Amino acid sequence: MAPVFYLFYMLCLNLSLLCVLFVVTWNLYWRGGFAWDGSLLHFNWHPVLMVSGLVILYGNAAVVYRIPFTWKQRKLVCKLVHAGMMFVALLLSVLGLSAVFDFHRGFNIPHLYSVHSWVGLSTVLLFSSQWILGLVGFLLPYSTPWIRSSLKPVHIWIGKVILVFGLVSCISGINEKLLLTLNGMIAVPYSTLPVEAVFVNFLGILIVAFGMSVFGILFVKKWQRPEDGPESTHLLLSEGTP
Repeated sequence: MAPVFYLFYMLCLNLSLLCVLFVVTWNLYWRGGFAWDGSLLHFNWHPVLMVSGLVILYGNAAVVYRIPFTWKQRKLVCKLVHAGMMFVALLLSVLGLSAVFDFHRGFNIPHLYSVHSWVGLSTVLLFSSQWILGLVGFLLPYSTPWIRSSLKPVHIWIGKVILVFGLVSCISGINEKLLLTLNGMIAVPYSTLPVEAVFVNFLGILIVAFGMSVFGILFVKKWQRPEDGPESTHLLLSEGTP
């Protein structure tokens, strides 16, 4: 069982690295680099932060409980790692939203005019609510076993929904960016598939493949962490793996 899992997990990690490498390279090589000054380069942080946080780090945090070598660790440790990774993913997502809103204000561009922006903002808001729900339901010592057992399936289901929304947000955002930028360059419109378009289309494929690898790990029941005995509520966390 473990060798097959680790093949999937290594695929997931390699796709993670490729996605981050592709989105950074795109914005460094073709879009001019990065700045946090309200210029055109300010926007370039948006795709990098959203792909890295809302998809890649979020997806890796979702499969932490499935890694066999972590099963020998106390559930307390796994919960803290999971919650910490999710918090960093949320922080990167919020910074990514800040980058695009700052850019829009600087160039007097209307906010929230596209389907991409609506889905993206909804995803981050749902993610924020999910993290707070997990904190209250699973990390605070006064949470009762009944609350944890009732909350667990909801927490898992919403977590998967957020990952789907994150994938949709990133793919639609990449396509929107290519349409807006390349169609403004008469010599190389998007429809002629210039090198940048081909490269970024591959980025989209990598993001979809990463999402599939994460869901592939999550849907195999035998890769779920075995249930442990109750933990002491004096250690901050309570029983019930989200």
